Amino acid sequence: VIAWTIGGRDIKTVRKLYQKLKHCKSAMFYTDYWDAFAAVLPTKRHIIGKKHTITIEQNNSNTRNRIARFTRRTKVVSRALHMIDLSMRLFAYFESRTVRASWANKINHLSLS
Repeated sequence: VIAWTIGGRDIKTVRKLYQKLKHCKSAMFYTDYWDAFAAVLPTKRHIIGKKHTITIEQNNSNTRNRIARFTRRTKVVSRALHMIDLSMRLFAYFESRTVRASWANKINHLSLS
């Protein structure tokens, strides 16, 4: 996860997301056929189609699977935007490869002791 934003499926939300990513001058953007992406993202770095979005969809599925608030509306759900954002921050932190490697090293060290 590089960046996220919370909002509706509209141009305003895509603009908020792009503001967080515009410093990545060489990044390519792979999206589906959602018109809001085409309206905001730079044309030369925006590739539209399902072929390259498989990894993105897998990540979305993993996020929904691991964070209960994204799968259920009855329990474990706070609809407060700041709580959703905090949940994403925690998820991104613990999913990062360096953190996972750090935890794995600690676990391995403990099991060898």
